[in-house]
Amino acid sequence: MRRESWGFAIGSVLFALGALQVYGDAVGREIDNATYFVGSLFFTAAAYIQLRLSGRPVPGAESLRAERYDWWAALIQFAGTLLFNLSTGVALVHGLTVEQDEAWQWRPDLFGSTAFLVASGLAVVATTETDKLWDPHARNWRSTWLNMIGSVAFGVSAVASFILPGTDMPADPVAADLGTFVGALCFLVAALLMRPPHRTYSSNQSSTRS
Repeated sequence: MRRESWGFAIGSVLFALGALQVYGDAVGREIDNATYFVGSLFFTAAAYIQLRLSGRPVPGAESLRAERYDWWAALIQFAGTLLFNLSTGVALVHGLTVEQDEAWQWRPDLFGSTAFLVASGLAVVATTETDKLWDPHARNWRSTWLNMIGSVAFGVSAVASFILPGTDMPADPVAADLGTFVGALCFLVAALLMRPPHRTYSSNQSSTRS
């Protein structure tokens, strides 16, 4: 598996784990928020690698449109991971400095989720430029659209996490956790789809190598 795929996969597993109510109840808010924070670091590392692999900084007019969209998607995605670093870090520090019953659980914030959604949209455009709009047999196509679905799920979670005026409770905590969990699973499958294919060798190749 490519390095960035490993990062996205591990980060996705940690985010999915953090979204499980049974996990949060078992380990407490501090560990739950720490799980999200560590997961966000893996996301950021993977997004940075993907940005570096997307080509030179700010592709010029001579670049293909797909290349420009791909680069901007990688940049905005990287910015989104940094925003998640910030929000998960704030939640972690807050949970460590207040009483357990006053700590709040991290959920996808609006800014990071919006960045992910924009990046996924740009990636879809870039993929459409090189592949068919509907090509479910292509790994890149499936991975791109899974990332889009995951970003939408994170967006739903961010909206559901809106704190109602006069209360300390999110608008819909169940939808918030479900959106995070579904989004993380989509990101996980998308990362696994981008692993390099296994090489197969014929009997002649094997005998030549021996």
